[in-house]
Amino acid sequence: MIFQINNRPIGDGHPVYLIAEISANHNHDFDRTRQLIDAAHAAGADAVKLQTYTADTLTLDCDQPHFKIQQGTIWDGQTLHQLYAGAAMPWDWQPKLKQHADSIGITLFSSPFDQTAVDFLQSMDVPAYKIASFEIVDTGLLTAVAETGKPVIVSTGMATLDEIQLAVQTLNQHGCTQICLLKCTSAYPAAVESMNLATIAALQHQFNVPVGLSDHTLCHTAAVASVALGACVIEKHITNCRSDGGPDSSFSLEPEEFAEMVRQVRVAEAAIGQVRFGPNENDANNVAFRRSLFAVADIEAGESFTIQNVRSIRPGNGLAPKHLPKVLTATATRAIPRGTPLKWEDIEAPDSL
Repeated sequence: MIFQINNRPIGDGHPVYLIAEISANHNHDFDRTRQLIDAAHAAGADAVKLQTYTADTLTLDCDQPHFKIQQGTIWDGQTLHQLYAGAAMPWDWQPKLKQHADSIGITLFSSPFDQTAVDFLQSMDVPAYKIASFEIVDTGLLTAVAETGKPVIVSTGMATLDEIQLAVQTLNQHGCTQICLLKCTSAYPAAVESMNLATIAALQHQFNVPVGLSDHTLCHTAAVASVALGACVIEKHITNCRSDGGPDSSFSLEPEEFAEMVRQVRVAEAAIGQVRFGPNENDANNVAFRRSLFAVADIEAGESFTIQNVRSIRPGNGLAPKHLPKVLTATATRAIPRGTPLKWEDIEAPDSL
């Protein structure tokens, strides 16, 4: 399946696509946010991602128990409306931020949370959409995004296999031909042992689409390991400085940490390489130090080869060790000094070897 954003191919045979998620780390400061885009670019991110919603498009301003956060999260004690009001990025910033991102050469797109956000982002001509893990069950939103014809990345945190299947079907049925799924653990932060990265291969097998990782852990290990398991996209939160606070700061990487993650991912990619057998340019010279057949004693012309005068030893200048049984049935065509690598011309046998 072809998947690309801004003409950047994503998937097998291409470098991992690295997304810096800004989310609520704008801290209601436009200049800070623009600087964060610069930092993500400098750290090696391929894209930065925003979130486009208002508190009123996500929930109700209501104090009923249903709307209070008390599930043991870092946001406990607030209502949903309070949380989202504090986390939402002003919409009028977003076209300006995209213009800035375009000017420095980093892709910018966003997660919409309702039809009005999709319409707004379409007016910005974003090159792709991201469906947040909590929204994977919103078939109306999936339909709206699919109908744009843009590539769609979908986080699968908390979703059952049937829910993922429905999301993919909904996108397909409404015109989306480019889908990427992200393995995600929707905990903030997420424990490494909760990541279940083996699911990456299962998603690839089940849906035959590119698969990546949305990573909320506090280290680089899961991201790097996911590359070895086939992840082609990695999304990680980024902040200017965790100590500045904010709804998402505690599970976000600072720019130098994000840069280190990028470095480690690129090293992992280089180590994975491609399927290859035989020596490569780095170890070809060492072929000379493999074992081969040598005369380990002086051998007279016409003398039989034996285990006393021929051995498989290093270096690799002589015949391959696999020929030893045949050599031991033969005689020498000439006098062979001790330490001489055996060649076929040194060997005479009743029958051809």
